[in-house]
Amino acid sequence: MRHLVLLALAAVPLAAQTPPVAPAAPPVLIKAGRLIDGRTDRVQTNVGILIEGERIRAVGPLAQIEPQAPGARVIDLSPMTVLPGFIDTHTHLLLNGDPTSESYNEQLLFQSTPYRAILAARNARIALEHGFTTIRDVETEGAMFADVDVKRAVNRGEVPGPRIFASTRAMAPTGMYPILSPNWELELPHGVQPVDGVENARLAVRQQVGHGADWIKYYSDRRYYFTADSVLRSWVNFTDAEARAIVDETQRLGRRTAAHAIGTDGIAAALRAGAQTIEHGHGMSDSLMDAMVKAGAYWAPTVTVGMYVAPPRGGIWPVLVEHQRRAFGRAVRRGVRIALGTDVGGFPWTEINQAKEFEYYVRYGMTPMQAIQSGTSVDAALLGQERHLGAVAPGRYADLVAVAGDPLRDITELQRVRFVMKGGVVYLSH
Repeated sequence: MRHLVLLALAAVPLAAQTPPVAPAAPPVLIKAGRLIDGRTDRVQTNVGILIEGERIRAVGPLAQIEPQAPGARVIDLSPMTVLPGFIDTHTHLLLNGDPTSESYNEQLLFQSTPYRAILAARNARIALEHGFTTIRDVETEGAMFADVDVKRAVNRGEVPGPRIFASTRAMAPTGMYPILSPNWELELPHGVQPVDGVENARLAVRQQVGHGADWIKYYSDRRYYFTADSVLRSWVNFTDAEARAIVDETQRLGRRTAAHAIGTDGIAAALRAGAQTIEHGHGMSDSLMDAMVKAGAYWAPTVTVGMYVAPPRGGIWPVLVEHQRRAFGRAVRRGVRIALGTDVGGFPWTEINQAKEFEYYVRYGMTPMQAIQSGTSVDAALLGQERHLGAVAPGRYADLVAVAGDPLRDITELQRVRFVMKGGVVYLSH
């Protein structure tokens, strides 16, 4: 009988054995009442955006684009303002709020990595529904390489979520990152990968890249304090040789480096090592700003998380927040490339909309257009993805959001997204 089946199959022409190819999806024409394209300062009106597959084919006056789209599926956003999908360059998918050490320890001690990964998948969906079509996730806080698993699930369409650039475990020297305990008999979970010495630094980079890291994150400093001259100082974690080894090996493997640096000492050390981005940066001084501009480095201030954690942490934290506010305005005037990063996960994904960060940037000295570009085209450049992300332009991914009002008049409109498209697929429309 088996031979008869094989003979029967052999007799069927090859064309008949091949499954029919699904017809290509029709193009999509979006009618945008107002368009902020992420690159220019000009607001366009009555715009047509023609999408084929996952990319934008054409953008222009609706009267010119509409004839190019016979048979297209029309999405009418003419009452709305359309923008590029937002980008958040500092997130923690595997964390759900750590205003205190107790809340951080509870997650690492009492939640398994699989459980945290389930919550991370939920968090990815929340980010997307808030209009963030791309994120850079800057470490898993003890959940090993689970961010890569969430990224894989999103890429395969198993769960909805943004494009994810993963950083896996992050790095700090032994004994310089939680969880720490005076009981030396306990081996507690490590929030990062402990790294000591130049060769181990290179090895850690190779391990993380081998497990899927797109970026490498390390902790440049800790223990922040003010001196009599009102300078925010810090203890530097790595030797210069160790930090340079991290950055050099990362670049050799075609990746980029993010450095947690809050005090002036940590920021200076990260810039000496060649880190591409400074995370938090509360102690940013004018001379460090000039050094950043010269080096072409980016600053992700993560204002939202500072505002969230300062009251419960107390101590120096409320002063750090005010110090950063003053530095932010000076950095805008000095031409520092400020990238939108929120540190969501440091505050709960379910309580605060990441787009709150736009509001703080305007409060701190940016124009609304500058803030929007910070969270779109500037972030895309930080990621090295200018040809793909951060703008509504031909050839870019069809990552779009729409809001009902005018965010140039009221930046809080970005916290009320009504429409989200990622790669030509609509994920939110109401």
